[in-house]
Amino acid sequence: MTRHTIPEKVLQAYGFSELNPVQKLALEAGLLDGKSLVVAAPTASGKTLVAEMAMMKAFAGGGKTLYIVPLKALASEKYAEFKEKYEKMGASIAISIGDLDSSDPWLASYDVIIVTSEKLDSLIRHGAQWLQAVKLVVADEIHLIDSANRGPTLEVILTRLRQLINPQILALSATINNYRELAEWLGAEAVKSDYRPVKLYNGLFLQGKIDWHPKRPVTRMGVDLSPVFEISKDTISMGKQALVFVSTRKRAESIAEKIGDILRPMLKPDEKSQLTKLSHDVAHAIESPTRQCRRLGECLQKGVVFHHAGLVAKQRKLIEDNFRSGLIRIICATPTLAMGLNLPAFRVIVVDLKRFSSFRGMDYIPVLEVQQMMGRAGRPKYDTEGQAILVANTPVEAKKLWSQYIQGEPERIVSKLGVEPVLRMHVLSLVAMENGTTKQDLLDFFSNTFYAFQYKDMTAMEREIDKVLGMLEGFGFITRGKKDGGDFGDFRSASSLVKKNTEEIKPTRIGKRVSELYIDPLSADHLIKSMEAMRKDGKTGAVTIMQVLCNCLEMRPGLGVRKRDLEKEGDAETLTEFLALNHQNLVGKIPHEWDIEYDSFIRSLKLAWMLMAWAEETGEDALFENFGVTPGELRARLEIADWLFYSMQELGHLLNMFEMLKDVRKARLRIKYGIKEELLPLVKLKGIGRARARKLFSSGYTDIGKLRGAPLTSLSNLLGPNIAKDVQRQLSGLESDKTRERQGSIGDALPDQQEQNY
Repeated sequence: MTRHTIPEKVLQAYGFSELNPVQKLALEAGLLDGKSLVVAAPTASGKTLVAEMAMMKAFAGGGKTLYIVPLKALASEKYAEFKEKYEKMGASIAISIGDLDSSDPWLASYDVIIVTSEKLDSLIRHGAQWLQAVKLVVADEIHLIDSANRGPTLEVILTRLRQLINPQILALSATINNYRELAEWLGAEAVKSDYRPVKLYNGLFLQGKIDWHPKRPVTRMGVDLSPVFEISKDTISMGKQALVFVSTRKRAESIAEKIGDILRPMLKPDEKSQLTKLSHDVAHAIESPTRQCRRLGECLQKGVVFHHAGLVAKQRKLIEDNFRSGLIRIICATPTLAMGLNLPAFRVIVVDLKRFSSFRGMDYIPVLEVQQMMGRAGRPKYDTEGQAILVANTPVEAKKLWSQYIQGEPERIVSKLGVEPVLRMHVLSLVAMENGTTKQDLLDFFSNTFYAFQYKDMTAMEREIDKVLGMLEGFGFITRGKKDGGDFGDFRSASSLVKKNTEEIKPTRIGKRVSELYIDPLSADHLIKSMEAMRKDGKTGAVTIMQVLCNCLEMRPGLGVRKRDLEKEGDAETLTEFLALNHQNLVGKIPHEWDIEYDSFIRSLKLAWMLMAWAEETGEDALFENFGVTPGELRARLEIADWLFYSMQELGHLLNMFEMLKDVRKARLRIKYGIKEELLPLVKLKGIGRARARKLFSSGYTDIGKLRGAPLTSLSNLLGPNIAKDVQRQLSGLESDKTRERQGSIGDALPDQQEQNY
């Protein structure tokens, strides 16, 4: 593939005949000449095709591409899309979004690697050698550098990559105010375009009419229903689709149900039939459907659905796929749906433009975020225009929304790197990777970040780094000492300050491991101190371990505590009773109700209570009713808990706390599968999870030994014929391993290895 055929090949993969203005500007700016670019253009303007041209150029030259996205769901979407288009051209596509404790050496043989920021940060920490072959880095949604959650990691990895391999960087962004500043920081050319393949009209609904920008005739609608229902009804009558953005999950669910009542009579018989089947599939995406699952299924039968983080991945994918196919007419969603996923619609309706903030109370959401939502309007290949409509309740509010969101400019992107909680992980990471550095080395690194580029003055950053270094030293994760001998003298003098900046900073063995485990150093210190207390007091039960984990920063916030959690109503157990029964098993001092840390303690305790209920085989429906935890939230919590369990095991090994690790491994498995301890032997078998293990146990097959003698017909009745045959094959393999062990062919390591695996 030559340089001149690359645009043609990429266009062919898309089925397009020519480049659009955004793509032409990128080529003119030196995209295929290896120049770094920041491309700022509206949603759906063809920025991804710009990235793909650069990817194919890197592939043709034998170099790898790292494609960085903010969300796992977006990574999966890009992986499927690129695999379908480019593997036929000979490019190998990989996705790496999982294990945060590996350098993933298998990625060395792939040409395009799709990662999240956090996964790439972990790969760098583990010293992945194949990174040296990377020639192109695509940073999708780079405006998220402004995000307090995701921004600092993206900023640090871009700084680090420029230092390590100096690749071509292609940063893709929605239209932002200071795209030139980002480009200057990255040493890149700035490319800006307002082009959209589908014309976008931004409208404001007030009292039954919609005013538009750019100017066009006013659209009038009824006033019998509330605005979102009138606009939805009009959209459906046109045979079009819409995305409705609201502020909370409850609002998304409630509005979806009401819109469904409007839409249901307008559906055709074949649509109703398809939706009924889809409704069943979505409602039964988990083993034991919850009230939320049933509610979702009922909405789907009407052609409308809600979409938020409370759904499991399978439910979200079914919804997204069927919205793209046109079967689902309207999705009511929280704003996270606007972040990159390719789900365009003819109309976008933004209902809630305020959000609660712990700092400012109810406040208007950022212009950039609203424009991201509005940019989802207009489907290339389907529509000649898109309509994004904001809903105002009063003339005063309408004036505010018009000036702020329709005529206003998006905010400047500002670095969120210079605060202590963020710097803890990244300072430790830099020290651990260099295995011997100085404070001046750290200052030099951070002087190349976007933070330093924006603020010019490193004084505040230096104070935070000093604070972090003191904290890490106190944790025992780093050591600081003289370099090349000599006395540092009085640190207050200028010459002594220079010496202080050149003192050697090294990671301890455990500090290096904490960095690799990708957990907050504060959490790691909490785990270590808690394990020491557990060993001293002899507390190693599941409740103790769960309470320790739920106090880690990664598990915050805990669960909200309601009045009924504390006061007895009927036969249900209360949080107060759970605390009374288990207070002797808890690590650390239990705060009084008037103590400042009580709220955090009680919320984390409720989370531990919920996880213990899951480990006692409480169903997801009961968890939803009793704790308000949705299936999607449960899985997210379980994933984080599993990583903290793993980290606890790794730290315990380093600290020679072997006696408690068996209990940690048991607790980890119980939480992973949601099972009582009696089922642990059975879940060692592939394909046997919570429900099947309980079926086997209840039928008398309480361990592997009893299963070996089970007739195939009996297992088939319990598990189904395919699973039953697979279980017998596994049992046969385990018996062979046991025989070889007795003969000395696999030694004494097998039982320990099995215990670690399970």
